[in-house]
Amino acid sequence: MKNWEMATLAAAFCLSMASSAWAEPNAKPCADDVANFCKGVQPGQGRLAQCLKQHSNELSPACKDDIRMKKEKFQDFVQACKADEEKLCNDIKPGQGRIIRCLKQHEDELSSECKEKMEQPRSRQ
Repeated sequence: MKNWEMATLAAAFCLSMASSAWAEPNAKPCADDVANFCKGVQPGQGRLAQCLKQHSNELSPACKDDIRMKKEKFQDFVQACKADEEKLCNDIKPGQGRIIRCLKQHEDELSSECKEKMEQPRSRQ
């Protein structure tokens, strides 16, 4: 897989995780940071994630830890799903969550490792 494709897949995955991580005020580690630094930022299309990134030096320790853990989980996801993405979604144009949707559409064909990683974000909520 080309680096830019992996980066796009990474962005899509992180954005999907980010949107769920900050959807419920005061229920997630970054909720207070979103309220403090991202007032008026419309959720969606990675805007909250971008806002938090711009304030990365000011984030609470809990939020920083949560983001670090999500990045680690993402790296595990990339390793587990790389071959599946190349086999099942190679013709899909990266961006706007298309690769993730493709993998979900082929859920029955995914390797057991990739299936497990695809389910993990949902199980944390």
